[in-house]
Amino acid sequence: MSISLSGKSLAKLELAHPDLAAIIKRTAALSDVDFTVLEVLRSLGRQRELVARGASQTMKSRHLAGPDGKSRAVDIAPLDGGQVSWAWPQYYRLAPFVKQAAKELGIPVEWGGDWRRFKDGPHWQLPWKDYP
Repeated sequence: MSISLSGKSLAKLELAHPDLAAIIKRTAALSDVDFTVLEVLRSLGRQRELVARGASQTMKSRHLAGPDGKSRAVDIAPLDGGQVSWAWPQYYRLAPFVKQAAKELGIPVEWGGDWRRFKDGPHWQLPWKDYP
């Protein structure tokens, strides 16, 4: 099965590194879990705000622009009845599709849901070691 990303989600993906955008687009083609792109590129001000609120723990976020002006991170969320779901079981259902897409494309990816501390279900990023 596959889902169709909205025009808003596709527009947001234009701000992502092409490899990361390719993973998310391939995920949509594979997934039976409907999802949306929440956030890609962030300003320093937005990142400061998220750190102050405790929603992020670093000012070295992969959401900040890389040397090419593109983000190395994307936040996606499953949809339940057309609404964003924050329920962890939904993220665990979506994650294997993202990982499969990355594997098929031969692009390394990291999921915030796999982190030991500060689990972040919506967050996917290109690894620092492969994408400095």
